[in-house]
Amino acid sequence: MRWPERRWAPLVLLALGLVVFGAVSGSRLTHQSSDPHFVYQADAWLHGQVAIEPPPAKGDDWAKVETVELDDGSTVRGRRLTSKKKKGVFRTTAGDEVQVKRIRRSVATTHFVSFPPFPSVLMLPQVMVHGRGANDVVPTVLIAALILPLAFLTLGRLRAAGLSARTPSEDVWLVVCLAFGTVLFFSSVQGRVWFTAHVVGVNLALGYLLFAIDARRPFWAGVLLGLAAGTRTPMLFMAPLFLLEAHRVSATRRELASRVLTAALPALAIGLALAWYNLIRFGEATEFGHRYLAVRQQAQIEEWGMFSVHYLWRNLKVAFGLLPEILGHPPWVRISGHGLAIWITSPVFLLLLRPRACSRLIVHLWITVACVAVWSLVYQNTGWVQFGYRFLLDYVVLLVVILALGGRPIGPWTRTLILLGILVNLFGAITFNRAWQFYRTDAKTYEMATLFDAR
Repeated sequence: MRWPERRWAPLVLLALGLVVFGAVSGSRLTHQSSDPHFVYQADAWLHGQVAIEPPPAKGDDWAKVETVELDDGSTVRGRRLTSKKKKGVFRTTAGDEVQVKRIRRSVATTHFVSFPPFPSVLMLPQVMVHGRGANDVVPTVLIAALILPLAFLTLGRLRAAGLSARTPSEDVWLVVCLAFGTVLFFSSVQGRVWFTAHVVGVNLALGYLLFAIDARRPFWAGVLLGLAAGTRTPMLFMAPLFLLEAHRVSATRRELASRVLTAALPALAIGLALAWYNLIRFGEATEFGHRYLAVRQQAQIEEWGMFSVHYLWRNLKVAFGLLPEILGHPPWVRISGHGLAIWITSPVFLLLLRPRACSRLIVHLWITVACVAVWSLVYQNTGWVQFGYRFLLDYVVLLVVILALGGRPIGPWTRTLILLGILVNLFGAITFNRAWQFYRTDAKTYEMATLFDAR
């Protein structure tokens, strides 16, 4: 019996994740990251507040709500608009627009975390001991290491259900591909709010998949779906997978309704809690705070909205068209701040274009991928700054499972593609946020004039 067939195989994979992620994180493990938003949020909760008070000492992408006094003596909360069409306008949290010239004085500026809050729950144990100085890198690495055994167990569940013909050894290759052959690698060794959210989200997606396939555990599928949405909002749209699977395995309408209701209740409860949390902070149930970020994207958000087809072509270029710039002098290669195309960071996903087999489950997975991916493709941000297209992590677990079910043998060619992806992502994990000479993050790069002029 080979070791992947042993009961302790998940422990070996956990150890592998801890060693590799920990080694590449290196000295980062000894101190807090530059953007520990979830630590600050956990600390605020422990002090009975939702705002970050006193204001944070570091970090980007804080939501800032300004309280101002108007010429009639009343006070309102909101932000000053910055686009050309709206310059000179103050928009309140209630949606009203007030001319800036009516503002008598600024009373206060309140800081909030603009990202869905569930990862802050995972930071609570450390924050109870170390307060705002708690380390967010170590928990991120630990959570990332859990992805390996959880992915292995999920793929094993597919085999046990007769849905996958992969051997345990082949499953190990797919697990290693997910952990080290995708942009999950560079995201797992950073800490920092954006990447911690992705790492937590991948774990929750695996758990959701484990319970949603065959609709085998409706309640827990609903819990994990709700928590995933409370970590990465687009993951809410993984819901179609459970609905389609429940329809496939249910013998009667009554059985189908029972499964759907059992899953919907915990997801709805978590959703209502998130809506209440947004309401008390920003006066709107669906607002996590991104409209209040003091970032360069605010002008385009005011003009085109948070989601728009206006952003589609740009995001497609980032996801599928960005190449590294090859130089004739040191550092020899340079990467756009928008990152690299998916097929460069994970060339094995090219095999998804020519599967050997198809099934209803594969169709259900592709439908779910489309439901999740469309939101990042019409989103106002590309993922800037990144090594590769990090929004892939919202649905990368689904792609790995499709690869497992697709029937193509994991032979020398597939293994070569996986190893190539590992080498590419190892470079990104080592250099990103360490060796900036390999990256272009200037204003011209951000604008992305043409397909390949994004360097």
